[in-house]
Amino acid sequence: MSALAPTMEAFFTERLIGQRRASPHTIAAYRDTICLLLRFAEAETRRGPCALFWADLDAPLIGRFLDHLEQERHNSARTRNARLSAIHSLFKFAALRHPEHAGLIGRVLAIPPKRYERHIVTFLTDDEIDTLLAAPDQRTWLGRRDHALLLLAVQTGLRVSELTSLTRADVVFGTGAHVRCLGKGRKERATPLTPTTATVLEAWLADQARPPTTPLFPTRQGQALSRYGVTLLVSKHAKAAAAGCPSLATKTVSPHVLRHTAAMRLLHAGVDTAVIALWLGHESIETTQIYVHADLTLKERALDRTTPIGTKPGRYRPPDQLLAFLESL
Repeated sequence: MSALAPTMEAFFTERLIGQRRASPHTIAAYRDTICLLLRFAEAETRRGPCALFWADLDAPLIGRFLDHLEQERHNSARTRNARLSAIHSLFKFAALRHPEHAGLIGRVLAIPPKRYERHIVTFLTDDEIDTLLAAPDQRTWLGRRDHALLLLAVQTGLRVSELTSLTRADVVFGTGAHVRCLGKGRKERATPLTPTTATVLEAWLADQARPPTTPLFPTRQGQALSRYGVTLLVSKHAKAAAAGCPSLATKTVSPHVLRHTAAMRLLHAGVDTAVIALWLGHESIETTQIYVHADLTLKERALDRTTPIGTKPGRYRPPDQLLAFLESL
């Protein structure tokens, strides 16, 4: 076994689990990246992962691996960058244990993330929200569960992983009704509930008596809904709601779109972006700026406050033929 394998094991056990106390999602993402990289390196070098050396994982091979992700696995630029971030984290850890490979490690760390187009976020209007919330058949147990989940997602903006991990004990009623969750980066936060959301959740919990530690939104078997399960139910009800609200048919509605919708509702209500960042559990307020860019209403209000520019209509004509030629290039 080469020196590569023990360092990789130590990266997961000592750095991620022991020192950083990374979440299971982070560990799984890093694990998948390293597994993909090792399988790619094995195909390139024809040596098993345990027989690989640090010299085999040089910058050219990492570059070919990133191209493989985009061209053959059809990963997006954002996924490629996430894989590269995991590789960078591994090589930063290796730099402390293998100073003899400083040159190789430095060249890998110098590989930059790929730039990509940042699209305007999708969110739902008030009419679309009302139609979506009316889609579940509340005469059934599943319909009442789905209605409560959709309402909570739109009002609180919880991530799908936060929704699926909620238990009955995480909902607090009475004065100052709120829901508690453990968010990204192991940050615990409490999000207030509107009277309507609190009433719906209280009725949902009264549907059946279960221990406080059971999932807030269980399956028929009593297990917590998966991320995929939540995505499916959101998509199903969005398609059903599109019959009564045609604009929904033009949007791909996902749990993250409901999170964007909650943020946009707060922004339209005049809530400061710093408060919205705390509400959503963002690490930085810069992340919340995407909602300002997406809000055309705010931009129109800003335009209304400006003085119209007094320009005369007309066509610009360069004063010289040479300038005209140069400017046409």
